Amino acid sequence: MNIQISDLQGKKVSERPVAFEIIENARGTQAVKDTVVAHLAARRQGTRSAKTVGEVAGTNKKPWRQKGTGRARAGSFQSPLWPGGGVVFGPRPHDFSVKVNAKVRKLALRKAVGERLKMGDVMVVSELKLASHKTKDFLKALQGLNVFGGSLLIVASHDKNLLLASGNVPDVRIISGEDLNAYLVLWPDRIIFTEEAFQKVEARLAKKEVA
Repeated sequence: MNIQISDLQGKKVSERPVAFEIIENARGTQAVKDTVVAHLAARRQGTRSAKTVGEVAGTNKKPWRQKGTGRARAGSFQSPLWPGGGVVFGPRPHDFSVKVNAKVRKLALRKAVGERLKMGDVMVVSELKLASHKTKDFLKALQGLNVFGGSLLIVASHDKNLLLASGNVPDVRIISGEDLNAYLVLWPDRIIFTEEAFQKVEARLAKKEVA
């Protein structure tokens, strides 16, 4: 598969083959699912907690005597049967993270990037630099590339002007190639690489695993 390199006006500059293997058929689909599930699980805080009978503040005094009142026996104000009492089997702090090994993450990223390439959702520009940090300059660049809606911009290194100019633009996220993962590849409508960033991602995905 070939990838086209464009300038900021969307005009073709050059074209060359993609340097990593595009995965065909259903291979890698499960890896993408496992990686996305693990990514979303890792975002859960897991800090919710309910107090048990032993943690609720209260006295050890019986609410009333054992016999003779006509009411059911009661031994503690902290009982789960009482308002303000402890919770039985309530939520406790929990680590939701799921381990996914490096080979599976790499396979998932290669599958996800390959599918977006085949769908025509990926654009590579020769460079993405702004002369100022003004939002209007950033929007003008996006308009020149005919990019609208949710977009992921992947650069080789963070540029201060680019980060400041894009800060107030909704549904646009800028990351470095090192931070790219399968989840981030899936969410946007369009993915825009700088040529240098795409080369780094290619090298990362084309690297052979050591047996």
